[in-house]
Amino acid sequence: MLLQRSRSSVTSPSSGVPDDPPARRRRVALRLRGRRPGRRAILLGAVAVVVVAVLVVWLTVLRPRTAAPDAAAATRTATATASAATFEQSVTTTGTLTPAVQEDVSFEASGTVQTVEVAEGDTVTKGQTLATVDTLQLDAALAQAKADLAQAEADLADAQDSDDGTDAAEATVEARESAVAVARQAADDAEAAMSDATLKAPAAGLVTSVGVAVGDMVGDTVGGTSGSSSGGGSTSDQGGGSAPSASGSASGSGSSGSTDATAAFTIVGTDAWTVDVSVGEADVASVEKGDQVEMTSDDLTDTVFGTVSEIGRLPSTSQGAVAYPVTVAVTGDPDGLHDGVSVDVSIVTERRSDVLSVPAAAVTTSDDGSSTVTLVADDGSTTEQAVETGETSGQLVEITSGLSEGDTVQYTTFTPGAGRGQGTGGQGQLPEGFDPSQVRGGGQGGLPEGFDPSQMGVPGGGRGGNS
Repeated sequence: MLLQRSRSSVTSPSSGVPDDPPARRRRVALRLRGRRPGRRAILLGAVAVVVVAVLVVWLTVLRPRTAAPDAAAATRTATATASAATFEQSVTTTGTLTPAVQEDVSFEASGTVQTVEVAEGDTVTKGQTLATVDTLQLDAALAQAKADLAQAEADLADAQDSDDGTDAAEATVEARESAVAVARQAADDAEAAMSDATLKAPAAGLVTSVGVAVGDMVGDTVGGTSGSSSGGGSTSDQGGGSAPSASGSASGSGSSGSTDATAAFTIVGTDAWTVDVSVGEADVASVEKGDQVEMTSDDLTDTVFGTVSEIGRLPSTSQGAVAYPVTVAVTGDPDGLHDGVSVDVSIVTERRSDVLSVPAAAVTTSDDGSSTVTLVADDGSTTEQAVETGETSGQLVEITSGLSEGDTVQYTTFTPGAGRGQGTGGQGQLPEGFDPSQVRGGGQGGLPEGFDPSQMGVPGGGRGGNS
């Protein structure tokens, strides 16, 4: 009974109207399909479709036709005065800044490193002390060389005193004289070796590497050679013993030079710079030593100037192209230069001043090669004037005959695409006076749903409804 009442309460209308199955089915169908659109909604939808169609036609058909005349190149008449200018011919290439001074410095003397005065990264001046070695062995070598020289001189004196005019005596004197010369050279070398005990910078620059430390042995040891120099003595009356003694001392100081695999110091100069470039075979003939060079780079604030210092004679070939090496020396004292900076190089091969010229656009060249300009008279009238032209530099052309300095010429300038986008409505915009915010369409009183007028360049685009 309870089940029957529950079913009756669901299926029977509350108004007490008898249950009608066809009517019930119609009500259910209406609920499923929803309310049919009214006449107002249909009208608004139709208006939105028309607006979108108008926009599409305007942007794709009508506007390109009206914008076509605006997109055409604009021309205007201009005048110029024939005047003197400086003409340059140049060869362009690229290169890299390199210090002109890059010295590998090592001890000429032998011994133990006693002091190291500089470190990597220090800036030094020419003649500044870099390091020293102990002079104990050098002092001994110098003393021995002086002793050998004194002994050789004494032997020479004895030989001269004993000279009795015989061939043997004269030969002895000559031998002793040679021994003195050798001993004197050895003493001079020993003196020089003493000065080599202090290693000095050969040029101003930056210390980029240090290869020695206190306590290191540099060069060849001189103990053995200097010992052998005194072993020979000068006991022989013929002078032959003297000569080995002197040569022994010479070998002791002559063994100077570092035996290290690397240099004690490397100094890169910061006062002089060079740029090595390659110039093509067709252009190298016009390049001469002393030509002015201009160099620019994104890494440099100012233009750097220089001169051609060397032109190589041995070319190189890369992919069939022949090029010659050219060295450029930087002039002046520019700031901010660094090793490895890439520069654009312009070698000025010719520079002429007071060249009569006019804009190249003012010269008309016919098929037969003759050239004319439009000459403007004082009263404003124009005539065609035949001229002869020379070289071209940039936008100017040289006039070799037919014009004088101060003459006025007239020509037409050409500006591609001038006025583009200046037609009605502007580029990518709707027709002038068209306000899309006044259009009632889809959504709530605005443009159709999903339509964004800001994509068409409309100021204030995106206003979706009217206020």
